[in-house]
Amino acid sequence: MLQPSVQQSEAPAGAVSRQAWLMLTLATVGFAVNFWAWALLSPLGPRFKESLDLSSFEQSLLVAVPVIVGSLGRIPVGALTDRFGGRVMFPIVSAVTIVPVLFLGLAGHDSLAALLVGGFFLGIGGTAFAVGVPMVSAWFPPERRGLAIGIFGVGMGGTAISALSTVKLVDAHGMSTPFLITAAVLAVFAVVSALLLRDAPGRAVPTEPLTSRLGATLHLGVTWQAAALYAVAFGGYVAFSVYLPTYLKTGYSLEQADAANRMAGFVLLAVAMRPVGGWLSDRVGAVRVLGGSLAVVVVGALIQSLTPSLAPVGTIAFLTMAAALGAASGAVFALVALLAPANKVGSVTGVVGAAGGLGGFVPPLVMGALYGALSSYAIGLLLLAAVAAAALAFTCTGVRQAVARRQVPVQSH
Repeated sequence: MLQPSVQQSEAPAGAVSRQAWLMLTLATVGFAVNFWAWALLSPLGPRFKESLDLSSFEQSLLVAVPVIVGSLGRIPVGALTDRFGGRVMFPIVSAVTIVPVLFLGLAGHDSLAALLVGGFFLGIGGTAFAVGVPMVSAWFPPERRGLAIGIFGVGMGGTAISALSTVKLVDAHGMSTPFLITAAVLAVFAVVSALLLRDAPGRAVPTEPLTSRLGATLHLGVTWQAAALYAVAFGGYVAFSVYLPTYLKTGYSLEQADAANRMAGFVLLAVAMRPVGGWLSDRVGAVRVLGGSLAVVVVGALIQSLTPSLAPVGTIAFLTMAAALGAASGAVFALVALLAPANKVGSVTGVVGAAGGLGGFVPPLVMGALYGALSSYAIGLLLLAAVAAAALAFTCTGVRQAVARRQVPVQSH
């Protein structure tokens, strides 16, 4: 219980140094660049379906593989970040991600097998999330962490960069172009981060072996509470960000570029609402923000299950769900930053982040399989409403009680 107080003593209540804001800015940029790479295959899913004659399930698998690898990889990467810090891990993750990006752009886009192999290693870019959260958390005092981590979460807008640019670049300059550009940006960030990134003074560094730390993390109640909620909140965001182009093209007969642009709008709104969710959590509590957001998702999914016209009902339903999922994602990590022990924030983030990514892995596969069997997405959206309703009930009962029990001893450090 001593180490959190050491960390907090470097940042008195309400005081945030200019260096902390600089580190937050660099981490957010790195998160965005790595997520840009992580999401390169999603906008091209319909194109690969046509050129390689893929089934709906194969197309869903193609865009989901980077998600699951990036999600599970967050567990060891988060634990390694606790040990070695973001200054070491951010450049490494960024540099390693360059390899699958180049492979996919130059040689790995002519067969499903090659795309799956490249997509598997592309998932490394998705682990950057588990590097940034503990690094940012250590730089900010508890009462400002919700906002800080929410701002860092804006980096998930890297998926919007991919959505807006990938198809256009392929059409204009060929398949390799977006991959080469992304690889170059990753290389620049890897060098800049190696030169400029710093870990917070007094950062709590664990001394236990990796396996022991992971075991201790899995025994923390906040790990599982946050993981369950993040699987719904961020999982819903990821699922829509990777599958929405296919959904709009198949369900509403939109052109590929139009569908990708609409997906980008969904992503941008969710990204903008993430720091809002963290900021609100600092002020009114994460439980209230989560409860309100999940209730909105339930209503939006029920409306969209009826397949209304896109103008205006369908568009409003999707954008409202985007805002709610973004706010809920920010609120979950406000909860983690407040309740997790300082020297385990990375490990907890890894597990919670993995749950969020896994939450995004399953829905595209389910939606593809259901549409293939029923030629309708209604059941999939009803399942989303049911899961969000269950998460809402959990938030209002178990999570609320846990916060009430733990908040006082955590804040008394």
